[in-house]
Amino acid sequence: MLVKEMMRKPVTVIEVGATIGEADQLLQSRGFRHLPVVDQGRLVGILTDRDIRFTTSSLCPTPRSGTDSVTLAMSSPPLTADPLDPVEDAARIMREHKIGCLPVLDGGDLVGILTGMDLLDALMTLTGVTKPSSRLEVALMDQPGELARLTTLLANRRVNIHSILTYPTPDATVRTVLRVDSNQIRPLAEELRGAGFTVLWPLPKSSQLHLTSKPWQP
Repeated sequence: MLVKEMMRKPVTVIEVGATIGEADQLLQSRGFRHLPVVDQGRLVGILTDRDIRFTTSSLCPTPRSGTDSVTLAMSSPPLTADPLDPVEDAARIMREHKIGCLPVLDGGDLVGILTGMDLLDALMTLTGVTKPSSRLEVALMDQPGELARLTTLLANRRVNIHSILTYPTPDATVRTVLRVDSNQIRPLAEELRGAGFTVLWPLPKSSQLHLTSKPWQP
């Protein structure tokens, strides 16, 4: 999935000559938290609602008023993304720098903006939860052929896979989370266990009863 598939466009911007008060009013009226600042169409900074709250509060070493320029509150130069960047790379940059958005530039032109909410939308799409499906989680050995063995078994049972996500764990296994087109997920899980797979979800019926039962009290 690429940034261009999840970014918001067109982008609401504010000119570099505007005041902090004007920017605050625009953010509130549109329900936004991030506002790119442009100078004759060229991106020069990014202003957030948090920037405005801080720079106009007594916590700021040099508090600003609503009539001051947005240049006194914005972050510059802003980190940016390219429309063809993988969305996971954009997520990594936002996490590493602890920022809530990335303006998207295409050859210097501001063509979109990617926010934390857009990343959540991307996660929902990648995990397949936007479609009717059931969740299956399996711990696979970290070796060639294990994922193929799992998907082959599902294919032989004519189970359609909507999505697959994997991540390594310290115990040298690969957690594999699938969304599958099946409403018989528990029998399918038991069949996988019978074939030698370590199924983490759904839990066996005995385990689920243990988790949901209340302790006996005299």
